[in-house]
Amino acid sequence: MIETPADVQSVPADAETTASGLASRVLTSGSGKESPAAADTVTVHYSGWTTDGQLFDSSVRRGQPASFPLNRVIKGWTEGLQLMVAGEKRRFWIPAALAYGDDPAGGRPAGMLVFDVELLSFEKAPEPPKVPEDVAGVPEAAEVRESGLASRVLKAGGGEKNPAKTDFVTVHYSGWTTDGALFDSSVMRGQPASFGLFQVIPGWTEGVQLMVEGETRRFWIPAKLAYGENPQGGAPAGMLVFDVELIRIGR
Repeated sequence: MIETPADVQSVPADAETTASGLASRVLTSGSGKESPAAADTVTVHYSGWTTDGQLFDSSVRRGQPASFPLNRVIKGWTEGLQLMVAGEKRRFWIPAALAYGDDPAGGRPAGMLVFDVELLSFEKAPEPPKVPEDVAGVPEAAEVRESGLASRVLKAGGGEKNPAKTDFVTVHYSGWTTDGALFDSSVMRGQPASFGLFQVIPGWTEGVQLMVEGETRRFWIPAKLAYGENPQGGAPAGMLVFDVELIRIGR
């Protein structure tokens, strides 16, 4: 039986509140010296309640800790766990704007959420790849195709054939917006990505077909071949820049 916190209904006076509206207080001090960064992978035990005391999720109840990159969860978790050290247990009051909102879809809990989180450990993320010097715009050295897709080879490959649109590929990649913000990277996760070329944005479908195994290429993908100028769901807007290494063609 997991006991519902007595202060689940509202933020208590002894809680610390950040500028974003995230409130928390330490339940058990930790022994760690460092706090995780947003790109780090954390391992935690947690339980979450709505403000009426309803337990909606709990790794404790499942008997299995949860592990995930901090930048892949709700904003309140991303911010909050960066305040903690290993071994610490903290209670968070996460406002709707930092959780799932006031009227979420898919059966997610609405409004302010309360979590008890124990940070068991965390693994530092690899150093982020260097921001390309030509990320802000298509350089003169790039090859520009009729579609508007631009690219240049960074490292020649040893392969002899190009993938087809219907092929599956395995790649390492990093992606930036034109202001130099890294928004996704298989390199940072330490795990190559595999997918069908017909399953991705048009710029990837077209561009990776130009490559051979072992090749690394930089792409400048215009918005119309990416997610558009005003995408939904947190996808990056405008022209995107990707460094892609084609590791393997086929499953």
